[in-house]
Amino acid sequence: MFHKILVAIDDSKSSQAIFEQALALANADQSQLMLLHVLAPFDDVYPSDPYVGIPRSAMQMYAKRWQEREQAGIDQLRVLEATAIAAGITTEFTQSVGDPGKLICALAKTWNADLIVIGRRGLSGLSELFMGSVSNYVLHHASCHVLTLQSNALPQTKLEPATTATSSN
Repeated sequence: MFHKILVAIDDSKSSQAIFEQALALANADQSQLMLLHVLAPFDDVYPSDPYVGIPRSAMQMYAKRWQEREQAGIDQLRVLEATAIAAGITTEFTQSVGDPGKLICALAKTWNADLIVIGRRGLSGLSELFMGSVSNYVLHHASCHVLTLQSNALPQTKLEPATTATSSN
């Protein structure tokens, strides 16, 4: 029986299905949910530190893009939180910036999670070596149980931002 379930959400199309699996588990045991979205500064969709010679307009564009990504993450979390609360599940969310694997494990420990639910892209060999694997890191460093869901075996549905929702944060 799991009382506190941490759900790692990202920008992938499988996040909705991962959330739905976690929600079903929470519903079965009346567990609490913590939804986590991590903005990884080293992903190619995020701007890196400014370098000498990069035009100011390019840096402004990157800063705007970063703000849009932050807001999109919060909007996604609000949609999921509202869905879980409507299902009668106590839910909260947070968004952090940094290394996803480390942040997932740290939050699981400080929040005293019993279970982490996370997607897995299915990388192996050189792809995993060069790109890294958040789920692999979490499996080996988490202080609680970890349920990994193979992303390519899940329905691929892009979440739409909420028009109205409230947050417990």
